[in-house]
Amino acid sequence: MSSELAIEATGLRKQHKGRTTLDGLDLAVPAGTVLGLLGPNGAGKTTTVRVLSTLLPPDGGSARVAGHDVVRDPRGVRARIALAGQYAAVDELLTGRQNLVLIGRMLHLGRAAARRRADELLTEYALQDAADRPVRTYSGGMRRRLDLASCLVVRPAVLFLDEPTTGLDPASRILLWKAVRGLVAEGVTVLLTTQYLEEADQLADRIVLIAAGAVIAEGTADQLKGKVGQARLEFTLADRTRLPDAVAALAPVTAGEPRVDEERGAVTVRVVDGLDEVAGAAAALRAAGLEVGEFGLRRPTLDDVFLHLTGDTAGT
Repeated sequence: MSSELAIEATGLRKQHKGRTTLDGLDLAVPAGTVLGLLGPNGAGKTTTVRVLSTLLPPDGGSARVAGHDVVRDPRGVRARIALAGQYAAVDELLTGRQNLVLIGRMLHLGRAAARRRADELLTEYALQDAADRPVRTYSGGMRRRLDLASCLVVRPAVLFLDEPTTGLDPASRILLWKAVRGLVAEGVTVLLTTQYLEEADQLADRIVLIAAGAVIAEGTADQLKGKVGQARLEFTLADRTRLPDAVAALAPVTAGEPRVDEERGAVTVRVVDGLDEVAGAAAALRAAGLEVGEFGLRRPTLDDVFLHLTGDTAGT
């Protein structure tokens, strides 16, 4: 991991149809890392990607990508980046191989070098069996893999992935995750926007959560989870009429105030002392003669962080 910043944005602002889509956004992404950019729909994630990739000019602030200013030197930025958007941007009438070879020739690779690179990418992204089929016959997952491969015919310094796995099956999603990890290991910097919080948890070195075009939280996944609070013990009772007995049994052995869900027959209590407290709770419930169904320790997830920090704005 380098201390050099591959992406640096200060006070980015953007207006669209009278609405503020970026409101003083700051970002700093070290080279060779993955930044996960999360936020509710309309938070400004795609606008951020478009500004940083020079597809939209900012109305205020400044940004540098791969050492080049996005306003003063957009061509320098474009020469060093690649962008995979939310929809596959490949030619459906061409085969997968023809798409990759064509891109290689457009990027000034020789004929032989373009074919060689196409073969490498088709193998790497598990497309070799469909290499000579028209792209219109590909599944959604195959198209997304081809789209990512097309971004890598010439390896970029910075790769923007705007919700790259939307609509993909789990196998295709895992394959793309593996590809991203491989790129980062080779020194590529990745800015990832996603609606799959598990994806950010799996891939991102740091996460920035935005709402209304501004940063509202940032840090590692563990740091953000820590903002929500401590782990919680959750269990259900076979006999819901005994929920008060469960609360009474836990009082001497847990520090938190239990929360009862009568509809589910469930009890949740904050855990302070880790496994010792969990073991004590289990022993107390057993001593009280309570028949416990599900029983487990639940740690905060990025979903908890998302909902805690964005509240009712999620999904708008």
